[in-house]
Amino acid sequence: MASTEGLVPITRAYLSSYYDKYPFVPLSDDVATLTSEIRSLITDLQTHTPLTQDESVLVDEVDAQPPHKIDENMWKNREHLEEIIFLLDRPHWPTTLQQQSKLGDVELAPIFAEMKVKFENTLKLLEYFQSKNADNVFNTVMSYMPQDFRGTLIRQQRERSERTKQAEIDALVKSGVSIRDRYALLWKQQMERRRQLAQLGSATGVYKTLVKYLVGVPQVLLDFIRQINDDDGPMEEQRHRYGPPLYSLTKMVLSIRLLILLMWTRFDARKITENELAILEQAVNVYTTEFERFIKFMGEVFANSPFFISADEVGSIDSRNDDYKEISVPAGKTHEVVLSVDSINSYIAWDFSLEQSKMKLDIGFSVEYTNSSGEKSLILPYRRCESDQGNFCTCMAGTYKLVWDNSYSTFFKKALFYKVDCIPPVIEPAQE
Repeated sequence: MASTEGLVPITRAYLSSYYDKYPFVPLSDDVATLTSEIRSLITDLQTHTPLTQDESVLVDEVDAQPPHKIDENMWKNREHLEEIIFLLDRPHWPTTLQQQSKLGDVELAPIFAEMKVKFENTLKLLEYFQSKNADNVFNTVMSYMPQDFRGTLIRQQRERSERTKQAEIDALVKSGVSIRDRYALLWKQQMERRRQLAQLGSATGVYKTLVKYLVGVPQVLLDFIRQINDDDGPMEEQRHRYGPPLYSLTKMVLSIRLLILLMWTRFDARKITENELAILEQAVNVYTTEFERFIKFMGEVFANSPFFISADEVGSIDSRNDDYKEISVPAGKTHEVVLSVDSINSYIAWDFSLEQSKMKLDIGFSVEYTNSSGEKSLILPYRRCESDQGNFCTCMAGTYKLVWDNSYSTFFKKALFYKVDCIPPVIEPAQE
């Protein structure tokens, strides 16, 4: 079992510094150019023959913004790759094309067969990337778990859970559902994994005691899994850095799928032109090349990404962030921040760390609430620590006092870097 002593979960500020070492070479300009050209071809095809309901749904999806989450885009690319492979499988060609697959003197069958192989290779690479990434995350997490019967039980539970999920997929496929329905279930399962992690990370009371002490989950790991997928958590930095090229590729592969579908459904009334075929061939080559380059790059980034870092690393990086305040807390003194909250369901959020040295320099921390009648209660009981990253509490109206206590120390002042905020309640958007 790897030691978690002195470690804290990664922060967005740390990931920003880390990702500076991994700049992604921008996508080829051909991605945007060809996506635009394909959209023009789609417009021409839908003008020639009215869209069906299913085709209209895809056109709306092409014109909409891709999902924000990195992993949801990966699943979307995987879904569209399978849909394209299905269309390029010869039994699913238009009947006329199966009987006479020529465009002038050009034989179409080898061209579409080559496209299919390229998409199959890209799909295999994406499936490998997702599988390896999931295993790496699980194995890294398990390295911080007890290496005894408890760790074995957790592994067995994961294996049972994944077998159950695969059985759900197999049953759905056997019932003859569409590729789209299958991927809807796959994404639902992925969100269920996230929900379970969030519940584990937010465990309280007796359940938290069982998780932390009986099962042996370290507190730093609970903190990590609670915050890792927050909308403005550490992974938002990843979305900010690497999301835009992935969003472009998601839009491109969906555009390619829709173009092929419209070509097939209108083939008898409107044959494929040489220009359309040339654009499609070039788009297939560019998409598969650029998506595979992106996947390999992200595989390297993920393989080296840290989960936990030492508190002194957090302090040294976050202290350079203009959002943080710095205060020296003298020995025997406290530092207090008082916030007034008017609206219920607001949040008091805090993030702090101490400047580290060779000597362990922890500090007492507590959060106190005073209601309108003057009654006081502890929201966060006093505890000693070196940092507390990305935590918050839901508030009632009243006054909140955050206290950093150095009164037990007789010698050392504490260089404290902190950020405190009051966040009003917001109306959450509907889930995707």
